[in-house]
Amino acid sequence: MHSFTRIVIPFVGLAAIAAAPVVRADIVIGVAGPMSGQYASGGEQMRNGVEAAVAAVNAAGGVLGQKLKVEIGDDACDPKQAVAVANAMVNKKVSAIVGHYCSSSTIPASEVYNEAQIPMITISTNGKVTERGMKGIFRLTGRDDQEGVVAAEYLSKNFAGKKIAVIDDKSAYGKGQADVVVKSLTERKNAPVLRESITAGEKDYTALVTKLKAAGVDALFYGGYYTELGLILRQAKQGGMNLSVMSGNTSSSAELATAAGSAIDGLLFTFYPDPRKYPASAEIVKRFRDNKIEPEGYVLFTYAAVQVYAQALQKAGSLKYADVQKALANGSFDSVIGKVEFDAKGDPKNPGFLVYQWKGKQYDVVK
Repeated sequence: MHSFTRIVIPFVGLAAIAAAPVVRADIVIGVAGPMSGQYASGGEQMRNGVEAAVAAVNAAGGVLGQKLKVEIGDDACDPKQAVAVANAMVNKKVSAIVGHYCSSSTIPASEVYNEAQIPMITISTNGKVTERGMKGIFRLTGRDDQEGVVAAEYLSKNFAGKKIAVIDDKSAYGKGQADVVVKSLTERKNAPVLRESITAGEKDYTALVTKLKAAGVDALFYGGYYTELGLILRQAKQGGMNLSVMSGNTSSSAELATAAGSAIDGLLFTFYPDPRKYPASAEIVKRFRDNKIEPEGYVLFTYAAVQVYAQALQKAGSLKYADVQKALANGSFDSVIGKVEFDAKGDPKNPGFLVYQWKGKQYDVVK
């Protein structure tokens, strides 16, 4: 895992560090996600994005005359641990939360932040995150019930008349997305021939591969995280299956390419427009790459979360929850992922999803 102490200097500049007075960091931003465990690469993306953005904001003079500070919480994508992290963040008097990563952690943790009146900017995609009337939750990414429809449309168009299976890992994210795909495929008269759930954390999915073979499956949609998907891809290839596979947004992780090896070739997945390609993000992307960090996946989304929060503070002219919540709900923010505006539920007004495909160690848009 990269240590951010190695990448702060290029964001700020040696001269700025030497000249900067020692200022107490009064505005604390918490970043919470899987900093350890099987999804730790997702947590690392979040941490890299938040810490880089905080360094940039501080180098530009901070917010409301104060500097930002980062507080990191490791929930390991475990719901109980996420609640413990949330309570710890409240006790540490964080002003805002960026996170969590897994929807199954975000949903219970958000109850704690809501009660404590701490605004939350998340990248979790399950619909329930913003469906509970909590005014302090804002989401930078689209929802599973939007993303799943895009996946189903692609599968129906490109695998018409073929046998499709839908598998999930029983997580809030994975099952939620898979259920949407099933519903959408069925509405398009292309109902799956096989609908199964796996147990996350296992190492042997050959029984699943055998079922897929027996059902004559041509294409598979997998709702879940990249760790298990890498094993399924590898074991399907070893089993001699010529299987087309599609998945969701966490398949943008480079960890998946490592886990799947050559079996990743051809994998399709849905994700947001790649902010690394935006002209406005070019300088920030270069800074990351100069420091040997590829701003893939959610790095730039969590960078944007800090930008959005900092701008909301400036608009509010206050750290009071009611003022900041109102600024976030009604504002329009410029960020490294483009213009950000939220609807009445706290979801992005323009979520947008594209279909990508892995070729070797890289992926690109196919639609």
